[in-house]
Amino acid sequence: MFPVELRGTEAQTLMWAPEQEIEQTTLEQLRNIAALPWVHGVRVLPDVHLGKGATVGSVIAMRDAVSPAAVGVDIGCGMESVRTDLTAADLPDNLRTLRSRIEAAVPVGFKTHRDPVDITRLGAQVACLGASTATLRTGWARFWDSFDTLDGHVQARESKAHKQMGTLGGGNHFIELCLDQDDRVWILLHSGSRNIGKELAERHMAIARTLPHNADLPDPDLAVFVSGTPQMQAYRRDLTWAQEYAARNRAVMLALVCRAVSTEFAGRAVRFEQPISCHHNYVAEELIDDVPMLVTRKGAVRAGAGELALIPGSMGTRSYVVRGKGNPASFQSASHGAGRRMSRNAARKQFSVADLVAQTEGVESRKDAGVVDEIPSAYKDIDEVIAAQRDLVDVVATLRQVLCVKG
Repeated sequence: MFPVELRGTEAQTLMWAPEQEIEQTTLEQLRNIAALPWVHGVRVLPDVHLGKGATVGSVIAMRDAVSPAAVGVDIGCGMESVRTDLTAADLPDNLRTLRSRIEAAVPVGFKTHRDPVDITRLGAQVACLGASTATLRTGWARFWDSFDTLDGHVQARESKAHKQMGTLGGGNHFIELCLDQDDRVWILLHSGSRNIGKELAERHMAIARTLPHNADLPDPDLAVFVSGTPQMQAYRRDLTWAQEYAARNRAVMLALVCRAVSTEFAGRAVRFEQPISCHHNYVAEELIDDVPMLVTRKGAVRAGAGELALIPGSMGTRSYVVRGKGNPASFQSASHGAGRRMSRNAARKQFSVADLVAQTEGVESRKDAGVVDEIPSAYKDIDEVIAAQRDLVDVVATLRQVLCVKG
């Protein structure tokens, strides 16, 4: 059945979603992307929906060019997960205390840590738990020392960036406790590069719109940087830093959550396996059709042969651990989640707190007006999304949420 080719595009655009089920505004956005002279090809995943400039759920291979909108404003956003040796039988009947413990450890929404997290102390503790990663343990001095090389407009944000390291944010970002098909307990989280990534992205998007070669684009938000220019060099520098910030942010959060879980189950030594990590708003240098390309994945994850990835649903449904098949037709990519089927404003208008309570029954989570826009009905059916890409990934584990923290 899939992929299907989108009609009326200049660069080949293959989709893992029926054209008739995609909004016309989204299809037009995809055609605008495919019309850019630098674009070699576009791949569209089943979680596709309208984005700013570039479509969420798209993979774009460009020759010697990158559009910041094809990365998105939350540079390096992604997921991290770890399986524990806890089982459903170990969990208390009421998970509210554990949710409160996690919320106390990881600031959500616009909140920050009062003081930067002591990485050295945290790293040592998590190493004992068995969940440490190279991202958490090494390279911090080099990473922060490079802050002064970033765009001058963000230099006043360093203190805030330090305090937001290890924080969740809001929107569709989450921390969850899940049970797999064998009733093993997993921790799963989703977050990105926080305010500093957003400011860097918006700064470079504004610069790109002013460049002469972008004057006649069908959408100014699709403005690109081209290789060999100082603007491209500056963007790639800041982009790389923000992608690393996002990865480190998730590693710190995972360590904080592991510590909270260990404290909750202080009567036993909880063991944590090696984390699975993937990101979905980024740029990579890859060979596409045997030609070096700059590949952007916005709301899409890499699904190379044998590579593990995470595809979450919405709060109250299911998430999946998958293994990539390395399908070249999709540029070795898969969806990053279920994908929204309606805007946040539309969800707030259509659904009530009572609807949210009903749709998240059995999940320990916020159930108030502040997260109604994250109600499961605002998202596509995650099972249909997974089924549409059976030629891209194999399912390794199916996770059902029992606890969800939202900003």
